[in-house]
Amino acid sequence: MPNKKLLILNKKQIEQRIDRMAYQILEDNLGEKELIIAGIIDKGYLIAKRLKSVLESISEIKITLMKVEINKEISHLEASSDLDLKHATNKVVILVDDVLNSGRTLAYGLGVFLDIPLKKLRTLVLIDRSHRNFPVSPDFTGLELATILKEHVDVVLDEKTEDDAVYLS
Repeated sequence: MPNKKLLILNKKQIEQRIDRMAYQILEDNLGEKELIIAGIIDKGYLIAKRLKSVLESISEIKITLMKVEINKEISHLEASSDLDLKHATNKVVILVDDVLNSGRTLAYGLGVFLDIPLKKLRTLVLIDRSHRNFPVSPDFTGLELATILKEHVDVVLDEKTEDDAVYLS
């Protein structure tokens, strides 16, 4: 039996959800002068870039984009960033990832900022599968999707061809 892919979100629906989450972030941060959008490499960062673009088009808030790279293959936190983490001191940070499944990646991402005094730390995911092993919940969610453990959610974000979609297989 061939592997069947079920289209969950198309390009337009992904854009709509990113737009909606941008407005929610704006409402949550009225009066802020700067936000740090920290995208977890790979797809979380691509979503963060799109979020930055939308936020800049709807507000005057300065948006700083940060790449967060996490080694997910080991059992302790090993992460790096393209910006000095001190830049986030006393600022609002939005940590972005594509899919929340067990919560491990998001938990590690939160750990990156533990030693930095922040004004506020929020989390955003495009898809929340609700299969958490770690006590993390997103503050902003594009879509909450009930799945079984053996199903796989594949987020396709292609900046060159713009063939964006979310599939369940």
